[in-house]
Amino acid sequence: MHVELARHERSRRSGWRWAWLAAAVLLASLANATQPTAARVDRQRLLAADKEPGNWMAHGRTYSEQRFSPLERINDGNVAQLGLAWHARLDIDHGTEATPLVIDGVMYTTGARSIVYAFDARSGTLLWKYDPKVPGDRLGKGCCDIVNRGVAAWNGRIYFASFDGRLIALDARRGRKVWEVQTVDLKRSYTVTGAPRIVNGKVIIGNGGAEFGVRGYVTAYDARNGRQAWRFYTVPAGPAKPGDDAVTKMMAASWPAGAVWAFGGGGTVWDSMAYDPQLNLLYLGVGNASPWNRYVRNPGRGDNLFLSSIVALNADNGRYVWHYQTTPNEGWDYTATQHLILADLPLGEQMVPVIMQAPKNGFFYVLDRRNGKLVSAQPFSKVTWATHVDLATGRPVENPDVSDYSQQAKLTWPGPLGAHNWNPMAYSPRTGLVYIPEQEAPFPYINDPNARFNRRGWNTGVTLPPAPEDAASVAQMLQLFKGSLLAWDPVQQKPAWKVPYKSPGNGGLLATAGNLVFQGTADGRFVAYSADKGETLWQTDAQSGIVAAPISYAVDGEQYIAVMVGWGGGFPRYAGQIAAQNQVRTVSRVLVYKLGGSQVLPALAALAPADPPPPSTADAATIDRGRQLFSAHCSFCHGAAAVSGGSVPDLRRMSVATRQSFAGIVLGGLRLQAGMPAFAELLSLPDVEAINAYLVKRAHDEIAERVQQSSATP
Repeated sequence: MHVELARHERSRRSGWRWAWLAAAVLLASLANATQPTAARVDRQRLLAADKEPGNWMAHGRTYSEQRFSPLERINDGNVAQLGLAWHARLDIDHGTEATPLVIDGVMYTTGARSIVYAFDARSGTLLWKYDPKVPGDRLGKGCCDIVNRGVAAWNGRIYFASFDGRLIALDARRGRKVWEVQTVDLKRSYTVTGAPRIVNGKVIIGNGGAEFGVRGYVTAYDARNGRQAWRFYTVPAGPAKPGDDAVTKMMAASWPAGAVWAFGGGGTVWDSMAYDPQLNLLYLGVGNASPWNRYVRNPGRGDNLFLSSIVALNADNGRYVWHYQTTPNEGWDYTATQHLILADLPLGEQMVPVIMQAPKNGFFYVLDRRNGKLVSAQPFSKVTWATHVDLATGRPVENPDVSDYSQQAKLTWPGPLGAHNWNPMAYSPRTGLVYIPEQEAPFPYINDPNARFNRRGWNTGVTLPPAPEDAASVAQMLQLFKGSLLAWDPVQQKPAWKVPYKSPGNGGLLATAGNLVFQGTADGRFVAYSADKGETLWQTDAQSGIVAAPISYAVDGEQYIAVMVGWGGGFPRYAGQIAAQNQVRTVSRVLVYKLGGSQVLPALAALAPADPPPPSTADAATIDRGRQLFSAHCSFCHGAAAVSGGSVPDLRRMSVATRQSFAGIVLGGLRLQAGMPAFAELLSLPDVEAINAYLVKRAHDEIAERVQQSSATP
């Protein structure tokens, strides 16, 4: 009897608990129902984006990727009254490349290590943050910093890709993970830094890593659950797997049997995409070869499709529609991953739907986006590798005196930094001009016929010569590297105006209906120009170099200009001597401006003085060997001639503790979790000692240079 009563009591209490739980769930669901859904973005809303000029709902604001804001409360007549409205410091000071989204008063953006942030767009109050916790041993896998270029929004969710290749969907209101899928093979050195695009309910993402030996592709996933919808490979799998469909056969036929397939082929789609909803075409910008050196990769010659190409796919099923190759038989790291812009241009007596691109190779391309037919192509920067693009064939006509580096080194414009890199352009329908972060950045291409595939290191197939170190040679080199803001007329194919900068590596662009163009610079300024004439109308100190592109949005009738700030990426890492002249530090923030803004950035803390280096006692042969090894293995991240461009620690100024553990760091992976890979497979202890001897010598060189400069100053 007592047992039955006890059982009945337990059952009664359990029933009450379940009733309370059901009530709590019901109340929570009712509470959620009364709150507006965040990031309510769908196809209809994106197609009508111009009716909501206060929002910036997609990477380029609209599917056309024009990066033009119709807002004009801030204009060329009052922009001088801009002031800081709010600012927010990010968790990690590294390269910051994201384009924020602003949807219904909330800003969604990313920082280094793929951390996602949601801010109140009026005040900068942090609403939530999501850290995907990228494993430290993956941080050293990429070529150009642990950057991320932003998020996508769709039906109440925020989508982004982590550096280690995961595509993640978050609840937009709370920042909680909904689903996650791994998009790359972690056995290879794939990374993902680009922003996803969402088309017809599918999240589309590419990847990077060509220099480390990967095969490029793009994948579409169902936005609801992360299931793969389709995948398109941009290069074939190799002669052992020729494929049986027409497109794969076409690709394979353009790669000779002697191609070095172990390198993976490359062709990664690591950044730009655009979408035409009327044609239902998704446009991809395809990257460089792996390796760069076509004499190693492609001894039998051939175009090597779809390297360095613009490719149009059916957005629903990922099937090939057309392609245009900007650099056939690519051999210079001439990616076509640069910004793609859709517009309708007056050409002849009719408006033609076009796609425009200023890729690394230095030619500005206008294509009919319906069929990929070349409309026009002209050099927008200094170009020496080719004389022109043949309008009949659509192919560049190479200048063999420069383009052929098979037998001897050739100094070539542009180099791998490109005449234009990933930093986004902008197009203004008001002025009809495209605004380009143009640059002149040559490179001495030297054939390395003995290049071998190495999954642990860079696979360019070209020899990286040590950079000059004496003051006269460095000054001469700096004269070769230039940057500018270039306003380009895509109809006439000629410049409208140009603003020169101190160096390459300047930020992306925003154009507005207020006759304004905004750009951040490598020397740490945020500047507004008149869009029609290029007159400087306003500028402010950002306390760090800017590489990202700004946006404009409005909340409650107030227009804002926002930009992500944080010096980094490939340029300041490798081209340290060139980037160092900008004299900036890496401080990662969101900066937001409005008319009459009165906030002030806090002063930066003074840098601690460097520990004095030990005596330089190594012989000349050891130091020279260290110089060669440093150039081949270390300069990609730590700067040519061991000069930091400001985004990574300068190894000439290592602390005593770092010098003491130098071999353990380089060979043993003591800083693996911070993104410094171990080089035990590539370097020996004597190699590391030679590199350290070279760095000690370079530390003394810097001290001597400072003394000389000090004595020369009156």
